[in-house]
Amino acid sequence: MTTQNAFKPRHVGRWLVWGLFALVLALAPLLFDSGLGLTVLSQMGIAIIACLSYNMLLGQGGMLSFGHAVYTGLGSFMAIHALNSVAAGWPLPVSLVPLVGGLAGAGFAVLVGYVTTKKAGTTFAMITLGLGELVFAMSLMIPEFFGGEGGVSGNRVSGPARFGVTFGPQIQVYYLIALYTFVAVAAMFAFTRTPLGRMLNAVRDNPERVEFVGYNTRVVRYIAFILAGFFAGVAGGLGALNFEIVTAEVVAAGRSGAYLLFTFLGGATFFFGPIIGGILMVLAFVLLSEFTRAWLLYLGLIFLFMVMYAPGGISSLVMMNLRVAAFGKLRQLWVSYLGLLGTALVMFAGAAAMIEMVYHLQLNATLGSDLRFMGASLDARGLNSWFGAGLVMLTGLGLFEVVRREFLRQWSHIQEDIEKETRRKEAL
Repeated sequence: MTTQNAFKPRHVGRWLVWGLFALVLALAPLLFDSGLGLTVLSQMGIAIIACLSYNMLLGQGGMLSFGHAVYTGLGSFMAIHALNSVAAGWPLPVSLVPLVGGLAGAGFAVLVGYVTTKKAGTTFAMITLGLGELVFAMSLMIPEFFGGEGGVSGNRVSGPARFGVTFGPQIQVYYLIALYTFVAVAAMFAFTRTPLGRMLNAVRDNPERVEFVGYNTRVVRYIAFILAGFFAGVAGGLGALNFEIVTAEVVAAGRSGAYLLFTFLGGATFFFGPIIGGILMVLAFVLLSEFTRAWLLYLGLIFLFMVMYAPGGISSLVMMNLRVAAFGKLRQLWVSYLGLLGTALVMFAGAAAMIEMVYHLQLNATLGSDLRFMGASLDARGLNSWFGAGLVMLTGLGLFEVVRREFLRQWSHIQEDIEKETRRKEAL
């Protein structure tokens, strides 16, 4: 009876989370109903599946891959060819084309994973990097399949309409992506609760002990590799339907690096971390790139900042503060959080001003040396602008360190109080 009572709140809470997730997917187009909004939302769904599939390797299995775009990319190419076959009369519903991409990703993972999963650690990472470069080189050497530099295009409305759905309007494509996103996320979450998923975590943490108790660590990694390839292929197939064109860029090293970067930023140690990472990836690629040409440099600086101060990613920060909030002590930290945010913004403003001046001199030299940044006039060739920007950055950095040390002192005291309260409750 006690077990049932303890289980029910967790069971109900989990269903509430999934219900809220489905509700967000269903209602998001009502809030962002513009063409840009629907496009961004569609890409977010695709990125969430891709980052979660990558996290099956990195976060759950401890397998650092530098070639995950191979499986999303090959899934995209197979899906676009399947879409063209549908246009030629192949009796396959357009809504099932992403599954063709998934099967292609899984099939290639079966072939490649047999070799790559024989090793782990650095060796595995280097093999995936080499295979990624190999596939990218092949994409330019075999134009019959990859389409050369122009890629392969298709038409998602060429198939027969079913129930009045032609997938011409973007809203119809979005809801198809949303359905695949929900099912794929649920399936990958269910995998973490299976004995195989638990064993994959054990292989990540202590492979020698897993071998000692009688399990084959290579087989566990191999199966996880195939499943990750399948979901990556599904993401690639959805991307082919969304954009109706697939180029060699989808198998390039930059795409694999993006999966690694944003999965880490979201947090690979928690299941919902890659979901955050997928959302951030689309915001960076679609929106941040419209504001500045130096957006890749900003991403690199953010990644460096997170490695230094929050190596667990955004999800780890969320979970740490949820635990503190559960004990009613989060209100003690709000002043410190405001201080951290304010000083970090000051530091960022100074660094961003110098970055924008450098890019202005390199890319917009014909427009003169004057530019506007955050409402201020800067002279990219003037000593005063450089000195002021450097002073702002160093001031923000110094204040950030002071506030951070005070925050860590407060955090340590709060953790001690939480441990004392926990031991007291356990004693009762």
